[in-house]
Amino acid sequence: MGRVEGKVAFITGAARGQGRSHAIKLAEEGADIIAVDIVDQVESAPYATATAEDLAETVKAVEALDRRIIARTADIRDLAALTAVAQEGVAEFGRLDIVLANAGISSMAPLLDLTEDQWNEMIDINLSGAWKTLKATVPHIIDGGRGGSVVITSSLAAMVANGNNGHYSAAKAGLVSLMKTAAKEWAPHNIRVNTIHPTTVQTPMILNDATYALFRPDLEKPGYDDFIVAANTLNALPVPVTEPIDITNAVLYLVTEDGRYVTGTTHVVDAGGAL
Repeated sequence: MGRVEGKVAFITGAARGQGRSHAIKLAEEGADIIAVDIVDQVESAPYATATAEDLAETVKAVEALDRRIIARTADIRDLAALTAVAQEGVAEFGRLDIVLANAGISSMAPLLDLTEDQWNEMIDINLSGAWKTLKATVPHIIDGGRGGSVVITSSLAAMVANGNNGHYSAAKAGLVSLMKTAAKEWAPHNIRVNTIHPTTVQTPMILNDATYALFRPDLEKPGYDDFIVAANTLNALPVPVTEPIDITNAVLYLVTEDGRYVTGTTHVVDAGGAL
């Protein structure tokens, strides 16, 4: 039997990147999946965000593992949409045990160069969207009476300051206080809540021209290889970027019996980046 056999996981940002990796691994370990993502371009993101085709690929991968999946388009800024998906998933699968508030965006600019729209969209998605995800889902875990686990995707940027991402860092740092409050309030229901803090992860949110330019402002049109040169300087371990599965493996620990007494923590997967 898998480590989450018979359980149901609700995952935002599930169309690709870390979210898809989480969905596949939890399915491998026996869980059924409620997958959510947006399929319209996020206006302030300087890269192409997820598509319907991406979400369909996640569905295909989970179904290939002979697990059930409900995949729906929803913007995590839309509480009503999230609530409807959670209700549909619980009605179909009969329970909810795991919530991964993973969806998020990245953009970059010095603080005083940010537009009001850039600031608002970042906070609305990366911070308020996580709260709306929890509000839509956690009541179902409470109603189940079996306990459960919530993991919120934060970032090393919540702990280590860098220029050009103050709005991102502020949102990701806010998730830590959200997590700690939730962990305290929901502990009587045997619901554990933690944040996870990756360093740079090799996903479409990172692998794009805007990020390359941020990392290599000394070059006119930097590419992936130029980005890797700079990324090699960030982590103490000799690795420029982590893979989605590295974060997924940590999530799996947090949501299984292996982490049964772990709650209220900031779980860092950073290759020594904070050093």
